[in-house]
Amino acid sequence: MHKKISVIRGTAVLTNGILLPYFELGVFQVRDGLEVQQAVNHALSAGYRHIDTASLYGNERGVGQAVAESGIPRKEIFVTSKVWNSDQGNNNTLHVFEKSIKRLGFEYLDLYMIHWTVKGKYIET
Repeated sequence: MHKKISVIRGTAVLTNGILLPYFELGVFQVRDGLEVQQAVNHALSAGYRHIDTASLYGNERGVGQAVAESGIPRKEIFVTSKVWNSDQGNNNTLHVFEKSIKRLGFEYLDLYMIHWTVKGKYIET
């Protein structure tokens, strides 16, 4: 007999033991404010537990607000953000990471990625 699992709630285990939800809501081209807040709220209500944003998208504030207002403990929502090309380099990346955290209103991010690798900068980034 096969055990039924919720696909939306399924996860992959990363090498560091962190659980990465299979499905995510990406908010590229979703306007900050009410539009992104509603999108995140609907996704969380539907069972999504991974939200993917980026500093370039300009909607981290709304994502953070929706997560905070969801009533779901922060530790149960996996949030990814990304550093943009022009912000790469060790010191720049650290600086824009802190700005992302502040906009989101979080103490931490679950995953911070390089949006696109920039030749000559990706190693230090």
